[in-house]
Amino acid sequence: MTCTPLTDSGIYFLNLMERLGRSGIFLCITFLRIMTPPYKISPIIKQMHFIGARSLLLITISGTFIGMIVALQFYAALVRLGSVAMLGAAVGLVLVRELGPLLTALVIIGRAGSSICAEIAIMRNENQIDALDCMAIDPYRYLIVPRFVAALICIPILSCVFITVGIFGGYFVGGILFGVSPGSYFGGMYDNVLWRDILMSVIKGFAFALITIWVATSKGFYLHLDEAGAYGSEGVSKVTTQAVVVASIAVLFADYIISSIIL
Repeated sequence: MTCTPLTDSGIYFLNLMERLGRSGIFLCITFLRIMTPPYKISPIIKQMHFIGARSLLLITISGTFIGMIVALQFYAALVRLGSVAMLGAAVGLVLVRELGPLLTALVIIGRAGSSICAEIAIMRNENQIDALDCMAIDPYRYLIVPRFVAALICIPILSCVFITVGIFGGYFVGGILFGVSPGSYFGGMYDNVLWRDILMSVIKGFAFALITIWVATSKGFYLHLDEAGAYGSEGVSKVTTQAVVVASIAVLFADYIISSIIL
């Protein structure tokens, strides 16, 4: 039977609904395992080292240069308007509201999320997850929960680090290179960055952390149920690429939704 475009669209929609439902069940089971004892700290600390500590240098460098770029661009615009005193407020608001949580999430997706997805996909590909089931070891508690908890702890903290070093990177450009006074830079930031902006940053940090680790782990965990049915190195590379793309788009979409609700 020849498939018409309408039939193809229906099949794609059904596959999409199946994947969304499967991912939702995956998330519910994971949170159920997180909330029920026993709790093991050492696997969580190991994942915190991988997701958090090993990303710290990259986040620090990225945040510093992003803050410098933002300050440079805003300084060039504010000079024309005669409002250089607002440089600190502009840099602080942009970093706290948007760039800090968003770019931190995108960096972690590329560095840690892809690695986590590939690791779990290889375990699925080599039937190691099935072996855990055969030994009566819960794969959610053994594989997924430590990564979820570590990501939910580390990514918001890394976002705060990104914002902090970005602010000082902006001060280096505005204060040291262009002579904006420290009182003007930090005073304008203090007067204009409100607790609502900080709350938005915290909410985005946790939301982006959840999206990042959810997509990365579920994509790898359900490698064998992928619609293409690709196994081996081809399947692992394909599902890892999908995880990075889907997580990045989902983070951008969530960024708009959260901003539109809070602002």
